[in-house]
Amino acid sequence: MKKYIPHIITLAAITGFLAIAPNTTYAQTTDSLLTDPVDQSGFPQITAQPVDQTVPIGGNVVLSVQAINADGYQWLCNGVLLDGQTNSALVIPNAGIDDVGLYSCNVFNGTESVPTRAANVMVYTAGSSVVATKSSLVAASSKVIQAAMPGGGPITVFGMPYLGNGSQGGCPGKFTGYVFYSKPISQGWGWTPTGTVHTVTDTNRTDTKIQYFGAYGDSGCAQTTVSIPNPTFSPVYQFCIYFTNNVPTNAYPMVLMTGFNQ
Repeated sequence: MKKYIPHIITLAAITGFLAIAPNTTYAQTTDSLLTDPVDQSGFPQITAQPVDQTVPIGGNVVLSVQAINADGYQWLCNGVLLDGQTNSALVIPNAGIDDVGLYSCNVFNGTESVPTRAANVMVYTAGSSVVATKSSLVAASSKVIQAAMPGGGPITVFGMPYLGNGSQGGCPGKFTGYVFYSKPISQGWGWTPTGTVHTVTDTNRTDTKIQYFGAYGDSGCAQTTVSIPNPTFSPVYQFCIYFTNNVPTNAYPMVLMTGFNQ
């Protein structure tokens, strides 16, 4: 909600007049106008945010928001309005790779709105074959879900890349974007190692760095392929792929996650 600024403050910003004005009443009035809190009584109040989801391809995603003083909702994916998605809950049936993204909701009270956090939706599958889009998912969904049962992988997880410059030591070093592959706590936080070999490999590119993070604080990093020592220190792991350039704009697969259960 915009708070309109009196012309006298605009004049002060342009001329600096109030900064040297001998009339202290003007200065006090200006200070009061600048520090008065914005009246938020007309805004909705969000009481429960949408949470991240990581589901097998073909699974259902349910995102929801709870709010008081609200009379309207509008869901977005990666900042783009989703046509017709104007309820407090967003249901994505038979989720596929094209559903991966960051989902948020604008909660309205009249013309005033408040955005929710962006919930990260990821999908995964197992085996050597990958279902590419939702259109090809219908016939294969039951087979894919059955293949994703526990057994050590390989598992492929699809996540949405973030843009962001940064640098972390020698590995991953400088990066321009990344994808963080995780699960919410309600879904186990990460992936469970099984067997004696635990590796994650990016077979899409050779210029990426991969880092693993254990629930108990252990971590490691390498280019293209990263291995977790056996026996593993943590019961579950999360992973991150860093891009040194050319950050993808669509869902990116972390492929050949071998030695992990779903």
